[in-house]
Amino acid sequence: MGAGLPDSPRLTRPTPAPAPGIVHLGPGAFFRAFNAVYTDEAIAAAGGDWGIIAVSLRSPTARDQLAPQGGAYTSVTLSETGMEPQVIGAIREVLVAPEDPGAVLAAMSDPAIRIVSLTITEKGYCHAPSSGALLPDHPDIQHDLAAPDAPRSAIGFIVSALARRRAAGHAPFTVLSCDNLPGNGALARGVISDFARRRDPDLANWIAETVRFPATMVDRITPATTPERVAALAEITGYHDPACVFHEDFRQWVIEDDFTAGRPRWDLAGAQFVANVDAHETMKLRCLNGTHSALAYLGYLAGHDTISAAVADPVMARFVRHLWEAEILPTVPRPEGEDLPAYCASLMARYRDPSIRHLTWQIAMDGSQKLPQRLLGTIRDRRAVGQTPEGLCLAVAAWMRYVGGRDETGAEIDVRDPLAEALRAASEGATSPEETVDALLGFEAIFGTDLPADAGFRSALTLQYERLLSLGASGAVAVLLGQ
Repeated sequence: MGAGLPDSPRLTRPTPAPAPGIVHLGPGAFFRAFNAVYTDEAIAAAGGDWGIIAVSLRSPTARDQLAPQGGAYTSVTLSETGMEPQVIGAIREVLVAPEDPGAVLAAMSDPAIRIVSLTITEKGYCHAPSSGALLPDHPDIQHDLAAPDAPRSAIGFIVSALARRRAAGHAPFTVLSCDNLPGNGALARGVISDFARRRDPDLANWIAETVRFPATMVDRITPATTPERVAALAEITGYHDPACVFHEDFRQWVIEDDFTAGRPRWDLAGAQFVANVDAHETMKLRCLNGTHSALAYLGYLAGHDTISAAVADPVMARFVRHLWEAEILPTVPRPEGEDLPAYCASLMARYRDPSIRHLTWQIAMDGSQKLPQRLLGTIRDRRAVGQTPEGLCLAVAAWMRYVGGRDETGAEIDVRDPLAEALRAASEGATSPEETVDALLGFEAIFGTDLPADAGFRSALTLQYERLLSLGASGAVAVLLGQ
């Protein structure tokens, strides 16, 4: 039976599955800790046919975990006092796209489906992170243009389903991106419209006229589920649930209120509907995700396996406060109703919670896709006013050392990134710190053309990279802080 009590029964659905209204692409841990929880609570509060058909675009794991349980699973809030489980029943079915793409397209083409939502991570958009533009040579994009009835990418599935709905005379669905990307609604619109235009200009025009792409800001720290926690949950509940997810108590969902055919009453579960998400999104991406990535690379190199361990180091905690106060907040417009210094103080409290165990290695994944919106946008804004954000340059330099594949002791780093092999080859081919920085700045999809041409940025980045090599992560941070 796997992790859990040896003789504990499997969790079973306690209530009938709700009728479908949403297809969700990417049923990973964050979706189960966030979107599905909000939807379950919204249905409980206001009713409505908003059951979720979840679609895995790659692995059958989510289906294999959820199907024997009728789609039900346990959402577990972690705190220093223990675990608080909540059974979630919003998911009615899980499909595995590679096994039956036709079933996925049939579900998305059903007029009962009014929203298609996404948590596919940055790399799922098949775009250039530096510009947001669709990568027309991406293998999945090439495949989906050639085989529209058996797509592989989220973009291909969405466009093919919209084409079928248009041909049948059905209304379109709303495309709701819930990924940590700046302007995620506009980004989704851009890559989907570009793909549709390459397939059928008339379809692209129909999408432009009828489909809505609201932007969102999502926030809930969701560490990886471990066998030990699955077993601990079984001890508490008396049932075995391999689909369970663990998360902090805090959550925030800010949504642009622009939907084609209605939406669940997520507001009754605490979501905020606004006219414009941009300021909230910038606040979260730069203040939370930016410092998370900085701590991930510097913390990992310094030997800290979790975020809470990293900020328990007084030097690292002071470094994060320096980033917020001196480098990040000057670039962040204040969202309506938010106190930015108080928001950052609440982030530090969340980071310090040892019950979360958010791994630095987990946050460090896919850095080539994350850096542009988490760190480089802030650097660009500071350079535009003549400032050099040394702390953010140190964070980028730490990423450069991390993707070289060796930590400060010489041990191998398991780098998980779509560009991992190319980044490591570029690092290994360099014979000096300057050459390493130049080689990695040459990845235009990450850095664009402006930052590599910025002599001040290049010089600051090289200095921080040299300090990392000579002093280590902790030493480089201490020097930056004047310690």
